[in-house]
Amino acid sequence: MASANVVTTTDDAWQKDVLDSNVPVLVDFWATWCMPCKAIAPHVDALADANIGKLKVVKLDIVANKKAAQTYGVTNIPLFLVFKGGKVVGKQVGTGGGAQALKKLVEPHM
Repeated sequence: MASANVVTTTDDAWQKDVLDSNVPVLVDFWATWCMPCKAIAPHVDALADANIGKLKVVKLDIVANKKAAQTYGVTNIPLFLVFKGGKVVGKQVGTGGGAQALKKLVEPHM
């Protein structure tokens, strides 16, 4: 079960959930059919649970929400982008490195 601290966003809520956030945002671009996305999900949840108030963690299903995925050139998933002040400040493609890689991705921006 997904963490209550992970926000599921949509194209319509993208501006509010991601770009207008007053804390850094880690966005997990994923799809229901993506096995690596499912494998890394517990680590994404744990990161959200460990950083309440310092980091917002958001998931976007690229099948149901094509606009944001196209805007950011998502061609491979999982893709993780870190946003700060509405701008992309970090990027990781794939699950390589697991939880440690995600932590290293977000820590400089918190």
